[in-house]
Amino acid sequence: MGDYLRLEVRRTLRDGRFVIGTVAMPVLMYLLFTNIGANDSGWKTASMIGMAAYGALGAALNTAGGVAEDRAVGWLRQLRITPMSPREGVIGRALTGAVTVLPAIAVVLLAGALVNGVRMDAWKWPAVALLLWLGSLPFTMLGLGNGYRMTSQAMGGVNMLCYLGLAVLGGLWFPVALFPDWLREVSSFTPTNRFAQLGTAVADGHAPSVAALAIMVGWLLAFGSYAVVSYRRAARTI
Repeated sequence: MGDYLRLEVRRTLRDGRFVIGTVAMPVLMYLLFTNIGANDSGWKTASMIGMAAYGALGAALNTAGGVAEDRAVGWLRQLRITPMSPREGVIGRALTGAVTVLPAIAVVLLAGALVNGVRMDAWKWPAVALLLWLGSLPFTMLGLGNGYRMTSQAMGGVNMLCYLGLAVLGGLWFPVALFPDWLREVSSFTPTNRFAQLGTAVADGHAPSVAALAIMVGWLLAFGSYAVVSYRRAARTI
């Protein structure tokens, strides 16, 4: 499985669309949003975490593209005749998503520190990065589920809808405080809203809330089940 993981990671990182969409774009949006008008240091820190979460979300969902392409060219069929078990194939894909999330998080955090002058205690930087990395797992499962279930054409549209919809509704672009009351209540149950809270809690100097952790675990179970069901369905057709 190690060779398979290295192959998939290299293939993903060489994809120009991946680099632009999930690494470069969140950084550009972060610098744009925080350098127009008067923005205080608190907003620059919160936006940094939100945009790092946004990049991680895109990188995690990007796993769907590789899975859908593999199905189209028959690569999944070839994997089924190798000694690697189906479970190892799914785990390999999930690990690929986990590895490729890291650049999206790291680059935004670096932009915050080096360009916007964000300052936090030394221990908070790796803690924020680690929590965002771990918190991206539900979205990797969502991406896998979409990739195993849909064609490349359908998956592209659904993934984009998930990407932008979850980002905006979860408050990754703009503060949830700007939302109407009813939308703010809806946002509190979204995985992306609680995802960003994992990082902002540490930046504020305290542990993530039990509610945030519980909601993230719930979405992990839901998206993980979706990925398993989608894989089994795909396995019956290849």
